[in-house]
Amino acid sequence: MKIRILITVLCLAFLGQAHAQRYLPGMKGIQVTAGAVDGFKLSKQDGQAFSLGAALATYTRSGNRWVFGGEYLQKNHRYGDMYIPVSQFTGEAGHYFKFLSDNSKTVYLSLGISLLGGYETVNWGKEVLKDGTTIQNEDNFLYGGAITLESETYLADRLVLLVGARERFLPSSSVADFHFQLNVGVKFIIN
Repeated sequence: MKIRILITVLCLAFLGQAHAQRYLPGMKGIQVTAGAVDGFKLSKQDGQAFSLGAALATYTRSGNRWVFGGEYLQKNHRYGDMYIPVSQFTGEAGHYFKFLSDNSKTVYLSLGISLLGGYETVNWGKEVLKDGTTIQNEDNFLYGGAITLESETYLADRLVLLVGARERFLPSSSVADFHFQLNVGVKFIIN
């Protein structure tokens, strides 16, 4: 009896799984991401740098997708025995081109090009430090773009693991034009 149950279970396991269709036109997903910026500096002593983001992805007829969202990026710069935070709040409108997927339609690779706009604040607008030094960098509006290489792995029909590498270029920043990000996140397919 135990052998029959085992054989039945094994047969069912090797029959294959039915997957929901993926990358359908009009399909939408909500994604949240977190990542390291300019290397893995997550401790304050190393000059902590991180990013957090949320976006809506809408899939197109050709299997690509539009992404609209927002992101918060913070990098702490060491000055003597203190840290000066530089924070960027940006909005994104981007188009991601799917260029590779596996036969099971579980893993997809995409290349994304995005326009970014937002605001940058240095030390939250406080120009004078505790030691009397004046910060020369000013808060300002940001514009620029980003290029992203992203992997989507379907963990379930409506749950996707995201892993990505991104280079941001914001020439209007008063601190740094480029920031490299490594992100991980999840996407929830909502329809």
